[in-house]
Amino acid sequence: MFTSSEISEIQKLLIPQNKIVIITHYNPDGDAIGSSLGLKHFLQQKGLEADVIVPNDFPKFLKWMPDSKKIIIADYKRKQAGEAIYNADVIFILDFNASHRSGNLVGPWIEKAKAKKILIDHHQQPDHFDFVYSDVTVPATSQMIYHFIQTMNEENLVNQEISECLYTGIMTDTGGFRFRSTSADTHRIVANLIEKGADPAKISSNTWDTNTVSRLHLLALILGRIEVVKDGKVAILWLKRDELKEFGFQKGDTEGFVNYGLSIMGTRVSAFFMEDLYEDFIKISFRSKDDVDVNQFSRKYFNGGGHINAAGGKYMKTIEETIEDFKERIELEEF
Repeated sequence: MFTSSEISEIQKLLIPQNKIVIITHYNPDGDAIGSSLGLKHFLQQKGLEADVIVPNDFPKFLKWMPDSKKIIIADYKRKQAGEAIYNADVIFILDFNASHRSGNLVGPWIEKAKAKKILIDHHQQPDHFDFVYSDVTVPATSQMIYHFIQTMNEENLVNQEISECLYTGIMTDTGGFRFRSTSADTHRIVANLIEKGADPAKISSNTWDTNTVSRLHLLALILGRIEVVKDGKVAILWLKRDELKEFGFQKGDTEGFVNYGLSIMGTRVSAFFMEDLYEDFIKISFRSKDDVDVNQFSRKYFNGGGHINAAGGKYMKTIEETIEDFKERIELEEF
């Protein structure tokens, strides 16, 4: 957490005269959107306005959250996003650890910005910024936003809007409170959020119960050909570009697919490979159980990283070659 002196300095920055921007990573997920909107609503409670900027669009199942329609999507509104970052006095960097994680458009804007930069994130090896709150043991950046509010001694400002956003971020990044990084502190915070207005049934329904026919077709396709290797310890799922197009893929349709591999009895690692819809690379998602470190595995072999039990990667070969390379490399590792 920030030191008391850092908190004091940050509080001096959070004044109505200063322009505040909140930025999250490329391909924003539930924790990115939840933490960003949660912080935005908290600042509003303090009488401050802030713009939330995301590099590209985010899944429809997250667009029910309060003020989600006010988020500036840089891909669609480059001038507005660029000017907001350029003119900002304070930039909050949420749920990513380095400027390049916000993409080729927004990343350079962050680096050139003259604003004071405040990082709040739970990924390993953060870059240097003016203020850094980095903790890889916390399961969600949304939980860290609540810690930040606590350290500011302003829990009394947490309302229903803040609670709904932070609850969503924590719920999605813990896999519905299933991942082992979910702690007693996580549950205490979630209980506080419920007391302050978050409705678990409503949030779960709005977030999870939003399947489209195209998503279910894609899910049926990959489950029908799932492959289990390395003596049943590793599950492999994959989708090709033409299959995404055939079933009318929309952003967010494959969210959570990788977790199905871990539901197979005996598996310790699940890997999901998908051809990018527009560019020639393979997007990879890894999930694991117990002490199997897919973060280091992804960093070592697949140009990625993340957390011990959840990581991603990017590979520039064909999907067939990528899967073959993956199979070869898992034989070199102890799972």
